[in-house]
Amino acid sequence: MAPMIQQTTATASFTSRTQDSEFFKRARMQTNRSKTVLIVEDEQDVIDLLAVRLLKDTSYAISTATDGLSGLEKARTELPWIIILDLMLPKMSGLEVCKILKGDRVTREIPIIILSAKAAEADRLAGLELGADDYVTKPFSPREVVLRIKAIERRRSEKMEDEKLVCGLITLDPIRHHVDVAGKPVRLTTAEFKLLSLLLKKPGRVHSREMLLSGAWGYEAFINTRTVDTHIRRLRDKLGKAANTIETVRGFGYRLLADS
Repeated sequence: MAPMIQQTTATASFTSRTQDSEFFKRARMQTNRSKTVLIVEDEQDVIDLLAVRLLKDTSYAISTATDGLSGLEKARTELPWIIILDLMLPKMSGLEVCKILKGDRVTREIPIIILSAKAAEADRLAGLELGADDYVTKPFSPREVVLRIKAIERRRSEKMEDEKLVCGLITLDPIRHHVDVAGKPVRLTTAEFKLLSLLLKKPGRVHSREMLLSGAWGYEAFINTRTVDTHIRRLRDKLGKAANTIETVRGFGYRLLADS
C-alpha cells in the first residue's frame, strides 16, 4: 500500500491586487520548509507513484487534485512550489489550466511540468507555447520526474537572485517579468521572454539553437531546433528598433550584440 499522502492547507486567499513579487516571497519562505508539489492528475496510481518518490525527499510536501477546476483553485490558493499537470482531466483540460495560470501575474511564475500520454510533437509544442516549463510523456520514470524538478529548482533559484538585465535599449526585469525597449513596455510570450533572458545574461556569447532550447525549457531537444528560429523572428518583430541587437550566427545560432 502506498504511504499516506501529505496534504497541505491553503493559508492565503487569492486576490487580483496581489503584487508581482508575492509568489517569489512565498518561494523564499518555502526554501526553509517543505516545498509543496501540487499534482493535478485523475489517475490515483499515477499520484501514488509520484508521491512515493517525492516523499523520499523530506524537502517536499504533496498536495493533489483530480480534476482541472480543483487543480486551478488549489494552485491559486496554495501557490505551490511546482505543479505536475496532466492534460486529459475532467471538468477542465490541463492545457486550459496551464493557460490560465501562466496568464495570471500571481501564478505565472509557478513552474509547471506537464505529464501526459499525449506524445505527439504538436501536443508538446502546445504545452510549451502556453508556458509549461517541461513536458514528460507517459509511461514515465518517477526518478526522471524528480530530476527534472531539481533542474527547474536550480534555474529558479538563479532567477530569484537576478537583477534587471540591460543591453542597449533593452531592459528585462526577471522578477516582475517585464521588458521594455527605450522605456516603452513590450509584451512577450513566455518562450520569447526566456530566450531574451538567456541572450541578455551573456551578451556577446554565441548560443547554438540546441543551447537555447535546453536553456529556455530545460529539456533535450526532441523537436526541430528550427523552432527557435520562429521564436527569434517573432521576438525581433516585437523589439522594434532594438531588433538588430540579436545577431544571427550562420550555421550555429544567435548572440546578443554587447555594444548595441
